[in-house]
Amino acid sequence: MNDLIPYLSWWRTIRTRDREIVEALVDREHRGPSAELQAALGAWDGLHYWSRIEGVDRLVLIRSLQPRQRERWWLHGILFAATFLTVWMSGALLTGSSLPWAFPFSIDYARAPEFVGELFGELVRLPGSLGFAMALMAILLAHESGHYIGARRYGLNASPPYFLPAPPIVNFIGTFGAFIRLRSQVLDRRQLMDVGAAGPWAGFVVAIVALVVGLLRSQIVPELGPSHQFVMLAESRIYLGDSPIFIAFRELLVGEGTVLLHPLAFAGWIGILVTTLNLLPLGQLDGGHVLYAMFGRRQGAVSAVAFVGLFALGYVVGREVSPWIAWFWWTWAGLILIVGRGRLVHPSVLDPHRPLPLSRKLLGVATLVLFLATFSPVPMFPMW
Repeated sequence: MNDLIPYLSWWRTIRTRDREIVEALVDREHRGPSAELQAALGAWDGLHYWSRIEGVDRLVLIRSLQPRQRERWWLHGILFAATFLTVWMSGALLTGSSLPWAFPFSIDYARAPEFVGELFGELVRLPGSLGFAMALMAILLAHESGHYIGARRYGLNASPPYFLPAPPIVNFIGTFGAFIRLRSQVLDRRQLMDVGAAGPWAGFVVAIVALVVGLLRSQIVPELGPSHQFVMLAESRIYLGDSPIFIAFRELLVGEGTVLLHPLAFAGWIGILVTTLNLLPLGQLDGGHVLYAMFGRRQGAVSAVAFVGLFALGYVVGREVSPWIAWFWWTWAGLILIVGRGRLVHPSVLDPHRPLPLSRKLLGVATLVLFLATFSPVPMFPMW
């Protein structure tokens, strides 16, 4: 820090349990920055970035006060591999496999080695299942990597992604998703906006790529008449709900009629659903991060209204469509409460009064538009 003082006209230091954060104004002759300041920043043992606040460029310096935590990469690798396998199994179920995919609950363990051989033989025989697994895992990885890279850019201590496998009998897409742990407290609302919005946007981009490629390979089923798109799960049809963005791409690439989705298109559809669920303006979901970044403490009131609205939505669609859909939304609302330990109010950042730059306000508006474009009040319909 001493090497940088000659170039600064004002600074303040914030210390947290794991970081030192210095916010500074640079002398006029060294703004730009000058070659001398660039050299001094190169010797700084941490990160730095420029933040424009109320028309003034400020230098923000961040360095860790603790040794870098050793990550259990072996655990992340095992969870990723297990999730890839269960998603692959789900892909096989979607592409016509005849194996008993209620594994591990329905097999004869006396012939478990033979079953494992049959399982991998079936997976290899159905190449569409591998495409589904690769696409869905890429979407989840992009989403969590967006959060991770955004956090590391600001020197925040974040874990690598934890992937959550699920046998197809428990969850027919083969996973409960993924998450990262943020171990550092966020400095201001700009940082929170960048970290919170990065995940949904990154995952959405990959989801759209999978959706476009998959829709081009999907087929209309004329004998079913006009209805929603569907996928085959064993011998049952699962009809999938519409969102504005999905309708636009389906009409552009496939046309009218009931569409049997290719596994890649289904992976893209799941990616869109993951985006909208994470962008619900509640608690510590990504939508809650974005909402707090835009409105500060007023986020709590908006989240309370949204929470009540989620229960009302469940009640309405439960009466009009199926009680199963009502329980989908109510269960999601309950999980949000559990994760937030019963609170819908977002935790404060270190400096909540620092204004949000215009560029981040525009990012927040764009993210709200993304939520509206991906939202579907009825994500799925009963099996017909």
